[in-house]
Amino acid sequence: MSLLHFIEQGEPTATPLVILHGLFGTLDNWQTLARRWAEEAGLRVISVDLRNHGRSFHSPEHSYALMATDVLAVLDHLALDPARLTVMGHSMGGKVAMCLALGYPERLAQLIVMDIAPRFSDMEHQDDIIAGLQAVDLASIQTRQQAEAALTPLIPQPGVRQFLLKNLYRTDDNSFAWRINLPALVANLVAVGEEITSAQPFLKPTLFVRGGKSNYITAEDKLHGIPALFPNSQVATVADAGHWLHAEKPEEVFDLVRNFVLMSSSRPLSNN
Repeated sequence: MSLLHFIEQGEPTATPLVILHGLFGTLDNWQTLARRWAEEAGLRVISVDLRNHGRSFHSPEHSYALMATDVLAVLDHLALDPARLTVMGHSMGGKVAMCLALGYPERLAQLIVMDIAPRFSDMEHQDDIIAGLQAVDLASIQTRQQAEAALTPLIPQPGVRQFLLKNLYRTDDNSFAWRINLPALVANLVAVGEEITSAQPFLKPTLFVRGGKSNYITAEDKLHGIPALFPNSQVATVADAGHWLHAEKPEEVFDLVRNFVLMSSSRPLSNN
């Protein structure tokens, strides 16, 4: 099996933090914060491109069980100390992190999940994004501006278009291509929405971080869904942030993660 593409920052002997991005994302989405956690918080930060994303391998198969084992291979490759390791994931990456923690609890010390709950996620909200990506005629476009123009009718939000266009790159013959494996992601979209389940809960410290303006973690999730699988968990809210809380409120996210990773798990966090 191919190893996932990853980038390391910080001292090799420092406390490790592994970061897993969301659907249609790349490790680049987290690099500003990753650099700060390495330089200012003194962590060893490993940012990972999940399968069918970024510079990692493409596969027709795309499931949480497979993505969790992909990440385990990176942990093995780097010989990360489970007693010190925090795994953090956002959205799809958060479900990968949950799947890994529930299936292999001995491999990490604590878990951070960014704006996603373990329950089933309806993926219909991705329809416009997929239609927009498929509307870009890679064979005929000659500039990134032409690609953005093709996206605009279906994806009116400039920030979402810029996020998606991070996946566009020039190949050796100077044509454009997507780094994401779009056909595989479309074929497996239902699997991306799947509920994360486990016969045994993850008993180690876990921090869920939700955007105050996001509906990805609901009051019901906080009361029942999350504690059932993660009884030693806290839910912190980043006020005035949506689903992309790390891009919208980087200072708040930086502090929450730094404090959770470096300080005692008994330290109180906002739980509103």
